Amino acid sequence: MLFQHVSLKHMIFASLFAALTGMGAFLVIPVYPVPFTLQTLFTYLSAMLLGSKIGALSQIIYLFLGIVGLPVFAAGKAGPGILLGPTGGYLCGFVISAYVMGFLVEKKNIKKLGSFILVGIIGLIIINFCGAIQLYIVTQLNLKAVLLTGVIPFMVGDLVKIFASSLIAYKLKFTLTLNRML
Repeated sequence: MLFQHVSLKHMIFASLFAALTGMGAFLVIPVYPVPFTLQTLFTYLSAMLLGSKIGALSQIIYLFLGIVGLPVFAAGKAGPGILLGPTGGYLCGFVISAYVMGFLVEKKNIKKLGSFILVGIIGLIIINFCGAIQLYIVTQLNLKAVLLTGVIPFMVGDLVKIFASSLIAYKLKFTLTLNRML
């Protein structure tokens, strides 16, 4: 089973990043149909710092909290209906993205800033792909309209969040590696 041997320490970190992702949802610039938030910053960080399984677990916990009614989705929304709405694909993409990004960080033993950025871009592509598919299905917009409303307006902000999360992960990993050497 995927999460069969999760330690208490890992559960605490997964829960912490679930809470951080939820806090990132409260910093909203309301744009329809997809708001701008800081959720992805914490999704990227969870993957880069916790790895594939625990990073994905943090995002599963985040989704579970929102499904059961805690107001952790963008603008304090909650409930299973959010996952079925226009932004649900992005939210589900958090889990897939965290797993794939964490897997790449683990497999390649990433320690360079540029490599973290590249992994973040891969995560962004996954989130946008999942989000755009559901946005297309739910809103019945054409592909161009989906890209113009749900992907392109967020590119600059997403790249800034990727750089910020990559820099944080790089600095933390460098500091931890240095401390182990001393």
